[in-house]
Formats: sequence, C-alpha cells, structure tokens
Amino acid sequence: MASLDGFYVYVSYGIHHCVNVVTDRAEWANGVLLRAVAIPTEPERVAAGPALLARRFGLDRSHDALPAVPCCGAWLAPRPPHLEALGPNDLVQTSRIGISQGQELPWRWYLSRSRSVSRRAPGDRTPPQAQTWPLVAGAGGF
Repeated sequence: MASLDGFYVYVSYGIHHCVNVVTDRAEWANGVLLRAVAIPTEPERVAAGPALLARRFGLDRSHDALPAVPCCGAWLAPRPPHLEALGPNDLVQTSRIGISQGQELPWRWYLSRSRSVSRRAPGDRTPPQAQTWPLVAGAGGF
C-alpha cells in the first residue's frame, strides 16, 4: 500500500485498474477512490468512472505506491480558482456504488454541476451544458 499522498492502484474484477489516493498512513485502509475527472480538451465522459479514469491516464499496477507528485508522472493539481468558492449546495452526497457491502453508507460525493459523473444519485439529472462549470485547461494532474 502507498504512503500518505501516494497512489494505491489495484485491479477490480480481474480486468479494471482503479486508483485510490492514500489519505493517512501506509498499511491502513484510508483512501479516496478517484471516480471521474473532466478534461477540458476531451469528450466530457472520457474519464467518467474509475476504470475509464485509470485507462485514460495510463495508470496501472506499476503506479501502485508511487507518490502523487509531478516527477512521478501523475499528481493531484490544486483546485482551480473558479472552483474556490464551492459551497454545500455544489456537492451531492450519496450512497456508495459498485460494491456488495456498505452500499448504504453516504461516502460518495460529486460536483452537482459536473457532466463527468459516472453515476448520478437517483433523481439527480445531468445538468445542461450551459449550467456546468467552465473547464479550464491547467498544468496537468488530476
């Protein structure tokens, strides 16, 4: 398992790579699954799901335990300035998906105005393009 601020990459169902960012200490269950990302210059759903995200960025088991820093090729970028003022109404908190146990736990969040969400909460519709945040090309990273 990776150290703090590193990647934990595993294979799901024997075929899909999934990427977690470790948020505490090594050898302890404490990570955040990277579920989706919007990329300004690409189709909005190119990385809309954990396996699609890993595939799009070429992340596989060789990235397991690497620190999430630019010199290692993949990192977490700072929040863009236009998203600095996010409030509680900008996030949707919902139950977990794609698991057999713990589905009732509300440990999944996404940006309400994102069109790159892998699966929205029941009753939450994908917003029209005009209501989404502008995607701004940045310096890379997630």
